[in-house]
Amino acid sequence: MREGDIINGLVKGLAVIECFDEGHASQSITDVANRTGLERATARRCLLTLTSLGYASYDGKFFRLTPRVLNLGHSYLAATPLPRLIQPFLEELSTATGESTSAAMLEGTDILYIARASIRRVMSINLAPGARLPAYCTSMGRVLLSALPSTKAKAVLDQSELIAYTARTKADLPTITTELAVVAAQGFAVIDEELELGLCSIAVPIFNAQGQTVAALNIGAQTARASTSHMIANFLPLMRKVQAEVRPLLR
Repeated sequence: MREGDIINGLVKGLAVIECFDEGHASQSITDVANRTGLERATARRCLLTLTSLGYASYDGKFFRLTPRVLNLGHSYLAATPLPRLIQPFLEELSTATGESTSAAMLEGTDILYIARASIRRVMSINLAPGARLPAYCTSMGRVLLSALPSTKAKAVLDQSELIAYTARTKADLPTITTELAVVAAQGFAVIDEELELGLCSIAVPIFNAQGQTVAALNIGAQTARASTSHMIANFLPLMRKVQAEVRPLLR
């Protein structure tokens, strides 16, 4: 792609939209400029443009996104069959296990949740569709990274901020690389209190009919209810069943 083909104004506008999140739902022009790295005047023009189009509201000091922004996500969901297709399988799996299930795709250095069936909240953050978590220390992230060519996986890890969220987090490149090889060989990933204390999860890849990994499926639970060994023994066979049932449906 040539640099001249890029519309810089659109790039800046999308950066402004993306800088709003759960912890920054209401922001001033200065706040947005600081979070995006844009000049204050540029941030102001972007915010006023979004307001004029109905994507943001302004009370004279602070800007907030409006529900119209959901149209952008709806366009993706309407054009992409996977979230709609996988949702009934997630709900059935949650009912069978009594735990929350999710599906995610790799987006940059993060996993992006595209579907979820929540029995109970297992993490301190909201994991609704659209939520992001770092790929290197999540079960779905490791499944998705393990499916990449080694050079591409390394490039993602090189760009990632490898933080030890707990004392159990694998947060150095050699250890993560070794773990990805294990995940690729066994066909599933388990996380035991690496992202948050008291939380474990298990994930498997979701294949399309051509055998390509297009997403990942996981079950997350509190360790007091389900250890990783329990997940492997009891949840993995059910996840393998979903994996096999979904594959011929994704063409």
